[in-house]
Amino acid sequence: SSSSPAPLFMVETVQDATSDAIERMSKSVESVIQNLNTIRTGRASPAILDRVKAEYYGVETPINQMASISVPSAQQLTVDPFDKSTLADIERAIIDADIGLTPQNDGSLIRLNIPALTEERRKEMVKQCKAIGEEGKVAIRNIRRSGVDAIKKLEKAGEISEDESKSGQDDIQKTTDAKVKEIDSIVAKKEKEVTTV
Repeated sequence: SSSSPAPLFMVETVQDATSDAIERMSKSVESVIQNLNTIRTGRASPAILDRVKAEYYGVETPINQMASISVPSAQQLTVDPFDKSTLADIERAIIDADIGLTPQNDGSLIRLNIPALTEERRKEMVKQCKAIGEEGKVAIRNIRRSGVDAIKKLEKAGEISEDESKSGQDDIQKTTDAKVKEIDSIVAKKEKEVTTV
């Protein structure tokens, strides 16, 4: 992702700026949750394959759209391609995704045995959780900055009073603090799942 700042809000009012910021911050939290779901705990979960894509007729396609993924037991996933000719591509995609699972292809479906996590691997997963959380918090702070800038522009243009400006900025800051806290607690919960044997 490029490091160019988020586009400035096109806003008419303080209300626009704050509601836009709140909506975008909520999306950032959603994105953190989705990314954390792809991190493997010691239990089988189809979500760990969510970010795995395979080539299908020349298009990178999420394998969960190419196959039915089921959980026959706490330690195993099966991937059953709708089109059996894609078996090898899906198998290769799982290996390349580097999620620490070795696919077993029996010619009609792929079995993935979920090994118990080693201490080393757990530490690695916790690091990934922290990194995903950090990414989310950076996104939220960027949204805060562009929301506050938009409000300051309105004040400078004489569209709103200094009090309205301050009040809008405070609202955005309160939401920022709340969303950052929310991310911290979501990450902490996931870390607990990862470290629970």
